[in-house]
Amino acid sequence: MHSSTKGSRRRRSALTVCGAAALLVAAPLLTACGNDAHPGAAAVLGGERITVGQLQAKVKEVRDAQREAPRGEEIIKGSGQLTRATLDNLIRDRIVKKAADDAGVSVTRREVGEARAQLEKQAGGSKKLKEALLQQQAIAPGDIDDRLRMQIAVDKIAKASGIQPGSPESNKALAQKFSKTSKSMHIRVNPRFGKWDVKQSVLGNRTEPWLQDVTGRQADREQHEH
Repeated sequence: MHSSTKGSRRRRSALTVCGAAALLVAAPLLTACGNDAHPGAAAVLGGERITVGQLQAKVKEVRDAQREAPRGEEIIKGSGQLTRATLDNLIRDRIVKKAADDAGVSVTRREVGEARAQLEKQAGGSKKLKEALLQQQAIAPGDIDDRLRMQIAVDKIAKASGIQPGSPESNKALAQKFSKTSKSMHIRVNPRFGKWDVKQSVLGNRTEPWLQDVTGRQADREQHEH
């Protein structure tokens, strides 16, 4: 098989990891945050704070990994809008955890390990998977298991709620479910990082669905464009 075909398939395989955690339109990294009620908070969810320091640390993990990667500067330019994407993912992770608790579902370490092993096999090894996720989804190597855990939880929540993954109405139904969960958490985001849309359960103008059947067609289109 031609090497370019193998590469294309590996990229498609890697993309299946985190449909719920894909990048979104985001703002540049901010070094400070003012919030009268919660100083130093990037967001507050049900009394729990996501601090600016926590947010910046996550962004730094991605940037450090990108700088060490082949064609690092090119990758960084492609993910310049990173801070709001990172905050959105941190918020979503907490929403998914609460929704999972409410639905009575959980994700085991074994399930995460099995999912990762399968993806590594499809991608052509651990290194290939890390490179693909860093480049395509701006996921730092140390965060892969957490993203896998979130996606598996989303799948389980959908099934527990009678939502069939891949159906035309699945993303709409999930959006409504997570919207209800996020509303109960009284999410507040520091205005410097954007505004939380309770109805859509997203930060800013993100349009990425919670549950996604990623086929790799978008990655192929982007490859041809470059």
